[in-house]
Amino acid sequence: MSIEMTNEFGHIDITNDVVAQVAGGAAIECYGIVGMASKHQIRDGLTDILRKENFAKGVIVRQIGEDMHVDMYIVISYGTKISEVAYQVQSKVKYTLKQSLGLNVTSVNIYVQGVRVTNP
Repeated sequence: MSIEMTNEFGHIDITNDVVAQVAGGAAIECYGIVGMASKHQIRDGLTDILRKENFAKGVIVRQIGEDMHVDMYIVISYGTKISEVAYQVQSKVKYTLKQSLGLNVTSVNIYVQGVRVTNP
């Protein structure tokens, strides 16, 4: 499934994988994030943190009518306030998708898959 946009220059199709990669890249830049986790934790393994090329495995993009919803599966650093990190990820992802792709996201749902101790 893809997102279709039309402007004065022509027609643009943006796939959900591109939206997932941009959202994952924005989330990983936030303070307190260790990495992205797989949405299929039982099948893929609990301890796997996704690399940059696999961010789409940890992000689900759903489009219901005109509304766009993004579900993100993340691993948070030990000692950070989970609610604050989740809020920052939501804000950063919404802002980045609006600025880079021109998409208005209705909701960004955060699923914390784990907490890890990071090396200083």
